[in-house]
Amino acid sequence: MNDKKSKAIKEKKSVALLSVMAALIITLFKIIVGIMTGSLGVISEALHSALDLVAAGITYLAVNISDKPADAEHHYGHGKIENYSALIETLLLFITSSWIIYEAIRRLITNEVEIEVSVWAFIVIISSIIVDISRSRALKKVAVKHNSQALEADALHFSTDIWSSTVVLIGLIGASFNFFYADAIAGFAVAIIVMGVSYRLGKRSFDALIDRAPEGLYEKIYNIVNRIPDVIESHDIKIRESGPYKFVDINIHVKNNLSITEAHDISHNVEKEITKEIKNITVMVHTEPEGHSD
Repeated sequence: MNDKKSKAIKEKKSVALLSVMAALIITLFKIIVGIMTGSLGVISEALHSALDLVAAGITYLAVNISDKPADAEHHYGHGKIENYSALIETLLLFITSSWIIYEAIRRLITNEVEIEVSVWAFIVIISSIIVDISRSRALKKVAVKHNSQALEADALHFSTDIWSSTVVLIGLIGASFNFFYADAIAGFAVAIIVMGVSYRLGKRSFDALIDRAPEGLYEKIYNIVNRIPDVIESHDIKIRESGPYKFVDINIHVKNNLSITEAHDISHNVEKEITKEIKNITVMVHTEPEGHSD
């Protein structure tokens, strides 16, 4: 393993571990304050943060496993673990969101909306927003840098917390003015936000697991290959995604009077040009003589 890849793995693990610690602290804080105040908004946020803690833990495990090299049983490496982890996170989010919606409706129907609004409720929510902004930015930065789907999903969880915590904060403000229904409404709003994010996250994970080509990547590869002078044409471009890694098979046509060495050099140049513009990609080129078709 080269130094650059080793450094990338270390950076991914570090940011993932810090997110686990941050999620643990903020979850415990929310649970304590939620029980003290009886606020559905704060309790729903505690459950949301608990899922973020689980998600952060899954992400940490995923980035530890996904970067393992290919072996005799995993010819394409272990990148798919990131996609599976994101799918598990989605299922957890949907289950919790369903419970929050049920509880919010029950409280609104039965009028069980008494809340003890205290300064601690405001402190925990504001603290949560500050921590979530910090973690989402850190995770997003490393996710983009290393093209990590697991870290990107974790960043999405924390960024969702920012908006949902803001909604709960509004609910607590409403409750402080004796508009207690605001808290149940806030809890309902949190669930809707979480479900929306869950759907997008789940769709991305499912697309990767069924080997759907990432949007726009086919066109990008096609354009890269066809601007290489020695390539007459390209076809049958096949792309699969595995966590942060991508695998491409491509057929190219070259002049039929070239030697094997010359054809090999063109194939190598195709690989070089693609990997230069697209990160974490493995390219397999099949070279055919001009006019030949399978």
